[in-house]
Formats: sequence, structure tokens, C-alpha cells
Amino acid sequence: MRTNLDFSPLFRSSIGFERMLNALEATRRAETIDNWPPYDIVKTDEDDYRIAMAVAGFSQDELAVTQEQNMLIVSGQKADGEDVQYLHRGIAARSFQRRFELADHVKVVDAGLVNGLLTIDLKREIPEAMKPRQIEIGNGHAVSKSETKQIEAETQAA
Repeated sequence: MRTNLDFSPLFRSSIGFERMLNALEATRRAETIDNWPPYDIVKTDEDDYRIAMAVAGFSQDELAVTQEQNMLIVSGQKADGEDVQYLHRGIAARSFQRRFELADHVKVVDAGLVNGLLTIDLKREIPEAMKPRQIEIGNGHAVSKSETKQIEAETQAA
């Protein structure tokens, strides 16, 4: 059972979450789910991830891994092979394009192809300015009531 959710109230009452809400909207609108090639996503450390994709029959020249802003695109284009007559074809050799939405500050670190398994290592690198920092509490003076100034007051007639 699939339930369609309406995200429009969230768009009206939130600021700065447009990318996340648009991603949720996009998954809701997804019509066809292609589950080829199969893949795993593994969290290997606090800020490290790995995508492992089974691409049997593809060579390094036939695969492309591209990062565009917050999108990782993995595509495979099988080269036109020789004229072969298959009696049975069980190994999929069709072209594919798989897209992964990446969070802010996630970068591709490495990609490798070994024994038909494409592995892509990702790392979240949060800039120093965005990391939590400890704020030192000083021993400033307390503001007395006589030092406070009233800027604006509303007076009501009785």
C-alpha cells in the first residue's frame, strides 16, 4: 500500500529545508523503480560511506562515476561487441544510470572496480566554521534594573 503525502504545509512553514523537501517530493513522483544493477550502501565510519555496485561484465572504460554538486551519477554504457549468437543470455549487459542524492559536504574519495564489483568511497567533510565549538563563558557584570532602558511602551487609557 502506497500513501501519497502532501508536503505543501512544510514548504509554507520551513526555511532552508527546500532541498530535503524537494528530494522527498521527487521520491514520491518516481514512477519506475529500476533495481539494476544491484547495490549496497554501507556506513563504514562516523563520516565515511561506501557504495558497492555489482557491474559484472563491465570494464573500467564502460563505466563513469560523476559528482555534480549534491548528486552522484554512476552510469554504464556497454560497448557494441562482436556479432555473437547467444543461445541463452543471462548476464545483463544493458546500459544503466543510477543517481544518488548526496548530503551537503559529502565528497567522493575513491572509486575502484575489482572482480565485477564497483566500490565508491564517500566522506562527509564538514567545514571548520560549521563544526560545533565550545563557547567560553565570561564573568561579565549583571545588568541592573536602573541600567535597562525601555525602548517603546504602549499606554492604554482606562
